[in-house]
Amino acid sequence: MVDTAETGGTATSGPALVDDVAARIRERIMSGEIPIGAQLRQAELATDFGVSRTPVREALRQLQSGGLIEVLPNRGAVVRVPAPWEVREAYEVRAELEALAAARAVERISAAEIEELRAANQNMYDRSLTLSEGHAAPSPARPGNDAFHTTIATISANARLARVVNDINETFPRNVSAQLLVTDARQRDENFREHERIIAALEAGDAEAAAREMRRHVRKAGEHLAHWYERRSSTVFRG
Repeated sequence: MVDTAETGGTATSGPALVDDVAARIRERIMSGEIPIGAQLRQAELATDFGVSRTPVREALRQLQSGGLIEVLPNRGAVVRVPAPWEVREAYEVRAELEALAAARAVERISAAEIEELRAANQNMYDRSLTLSEGHAAPSPARPGNDAFHTTIATISANARLARVVNDINETFPRNVSAQLLVTDARQRDENFREHERIIAALEAGDAEAAAREMRRHVRKAGEHLAHWYERRSSTVFRG
């Protein structure tokens, strides 16, 4: 018998339903709604999504095979805590890919797109600062930062390159890097200035400088993230 359900207003069944449930669980993990180390209870998820446990169970298997969750003795499925070395490896690759994207973007970027990058960078800074001061409801402070990197990848005009960069970004919960910008004023300021240097290189038409600044920026971001996981990995399962 094939499971069917109304999800997001669209009827889905079988493999399509499993993919839909997996995507919705992934989004909750990526946004931080389901934090790292948290248990994923099939019954609760099935109720939330209005489906039976079968597609939820298959969706969890799918996410486990992708490395986003793991099954632990006496705990069941939990959101996996990435190892710091995994973060460093991923960001090493991401740094080279985004450096290539920045170099390619130099020949293709328009004045309007330069201003779009400036606006995204300012939005990231302002939003992170507002959240850090408690003047806004807690939410991921990532739109401006993500928009900055996504825009450059898109301008590079290499769909495969943009897709691979996005795949690496989706390896780890995105709310973690966003929260680092909220809680660490020094990193927030550095991130903003590094983006400015990338923009300056793009505007000057200097592909070598754009690649160099982007590579340095992404590697530094990866190191900050790896350090966070180093501190977090020893405490996340306590209690």
